[in-house]
Amino acid sequence: MTDEPQSLRGQLLIASSGLFDPNFRRTVVLVTEHTEEGAMGLVLNRRSPITVAEAVPHLADVSRPDEHIFVGGPVQPDAVVAIAEFEEPGDAVAIAFGDVGFLRPDTEPGDLGGSIRRARVFAGYSGWGAGQLEVELEQESWIVEPAEADDVFTAEADDLWSAVLRRKGGAFALLARMPVDPSLN
Repeated sequence: MTDEPQSLRGQLLIASSGLFDPNFRRTVVLVTEHTEEGAMGLVLNRRSPITVAEAVPHLADVSRPDEHIFVGGPVQPDAVVAIAEFEEPGDAVAIAFGDVGFLRPDTEPGDLGGSIRRARVFAGYSGWGAGQLEVELEQESWIVEPAEADDVFTAEADDLWSAVLRRKGGAFALLARMPVDPSLN
């Protein structure tokens, strides 16, 4: 009998200080799916310069008018992924955790009425093949922390990496104060 990997869906992956891949340096990734076939997630703290209204006007009604699209990761950068916090989670295609889940691709924002509390739109996503994320965890590339809805929709996305490490506490709170380039310290 083999041990089935524990799903990390609904957890945050916080890039460790030793993760230098430019796609993930100092990122916070929400794991939205994790099975033995692989994992999928969204980088929560990479705001693009483009607003939702400019890029996908039909989704502008689910977010603030000035909301920017976020870069969810390097996989399919032209794909649009929308995630929301729902009053009625049944309106979501799939729940990531709690009341947070994906909007259906064919969703007309007006059809949801007041069902959406808040939403965020992403270009692309992050993905791992079978066993790849487990290897990265063994290499201590990621620090795991339970996700909170406020992490997904924070207005302070640029500070999310440090904020989640401070929340985790202990030695991680010290790591949160590390400058981007330690040689400038």
